[in-house]
Amino acid sequence: MKRCDWVGESKEMILYHDTEWGRPLYDDKKLFEFLVLDTFQPGLSWAIILSKRKNFQKAFNNYNLSIISNYGRGEVNQLLKDTGIVRNKLKILATIENAKAVLAVQKEFGSYDKYLWSLQNGKHQQNAYKRVGNIPAYTDKSEEIS
Repeated sequence: MKRCDWVGESKEMILYHDTEWGRPLYDDKKLFEFLVLDTFQPGLSWAIILSKRKNFQKAFNNYNLSIISNYGRGEVNQLLKDTGIVRNKLKILATIENAKAVLAVQKEFGSYDKYLWSLQNGKHQQNAYKRVGNIPAYTDKSEEIS
């Protein structure tokens, strides 16, 4: 299998590339997991985030939206002490708010999956960028969604 230039030698990155990257997702819990990981990634490499993936899963109650959406000061303080994850208070608070938002989306649309795929008219988008440097930081669609 030909791998993208960004993969490198990390086992986590290779496994992620070969089994997950660019593949459509339809599972709400998995979609929320990637929202969490993407929330914590800015300023860090994706390899660092993937190396902490299991720690994030454990720290955030296996991505149980009902539990996360009810986190209070005690849970936030506990997460800020967890050396297995990225300890950034604003990103932790964003994750709690995102859990609340995803629950609201599930209530309105039936699932987070249905909502996200409705933004693409149910179609998987396949880009054909040849170089990492050609991938835009944002698109009209990403601006619309945010």
